[in-house]
Amino acid sequence: MSSELNEKNYRRIALINWSLTVPLLLLFAWPYYFICELATIDRYISYPGSILFALPFMITILHGHVTMALGTLHRHHYYNWLNDYPLTWGLLFHELLISTRFRLALLTLSFLILFAAYIMS
Repeated sequence: MSSELNEKNYRRIALINWSLTVPLLLLFAWPYYFICELATIDRYISYPGSILFALPFMITILHGHVTMALGTLHRHHYYNWLNDYPLTWGLLFHELLISTRFRLALLTLSFLILFAAYIMS
């Protein structure tokens, strides 16, 4: 019987997460960008705000993928494995990213940017 907790499976999960990053980012960024267009907010503000808005949702989906693939009790093994490869496999998937506080801070920051840009325009 093969274990899910091996490097080959971790690489597969990492490749799937990397391949889903851009499509999920675009999927979740467009509502913020659309609101900025309706409010006539400059694109120099709407692009970074859209990315900040989309990141928490993208990270949540990718974290959920890891949880579904390995289970709640074993996902920490995957994140520990990513720590061994910080400049390759683990470049965009640091442990800080799965923190709910960090994701909420990004979402709040994106709304603050939207509010400030709306007030200034």
